[in-house]
Amino acid sequence: MKTGAFAVGSAVALAFALAASCAFAQQQAEKPKMTAEQQAAMEAWMKVATPGEGHKVLEPMIGSWNVKSTSWEAPGAPPQEGSGTAEDSWVLGGRFVREDFQGEFGGMKFQGLGYTGYDNFKKKYVGTWMDTMGTTFMVMTGTADPSGKVLTATSTMDDVVTGKPMKLRTVTRIVDANKHVMEMYGPDRSAKEFKLMELVYTKK
Repeated sequence: MKTGAFAVGSAVALAFALAASCAFAQQQAEKPKMTAEQQAAMEAWMKVATPGEGHKVLEPMIGSWNVKSTSWEAPGAPPQEGSGTAEDSWVLGGRFVREDFQGEFGGMKFQGLGYTGYDNFKKKYVGTWMDTMGTTFMVMTGTADPSGKVLTATSTMDDVVTGKPMKLRTVTRIVDANKHVMEMYGPDRSAKEFKLMELVYTKK
């Protein structure tokens, strides 16, 4: 009796499993397929959403860095020097590089946070930067040279002295896997561009 009951129970369970499988197959068959237009749209979206060659250019920036800073208040002014550290890592599945900067500037503690990525659709490098010296953030857009070793970006920020927008230009030179240099240029009081800052990153 026990053996018979077990066999009957197994047969019932098998019947339920088969019925469930048939129902699932029917639901899948009844599910409308994507049109050619929908398929093309999905493929286009996946193409721009997937990290690619533009992102590989940023790979040398990943790591832990010692940073030496030099800044100038005006052309010919004596330089101000500082130091800090930066932790750069991939986030969001290799789509953006996050930089967490800690250091000092003008004798004060300084903290900054930035994100840099490559926009596959616009074919531009994009970035944001925010720090403890302000309550806003910069948005940067730029390109790389054919070698992929020099990235140039532009941005606009408010000049708190004049109350007007100020254009900035950054140039990042990737020397090798252990060093890269970021230079920032902006206008002097006569609107002529000069070097505001230089950051030298050396891998720890």
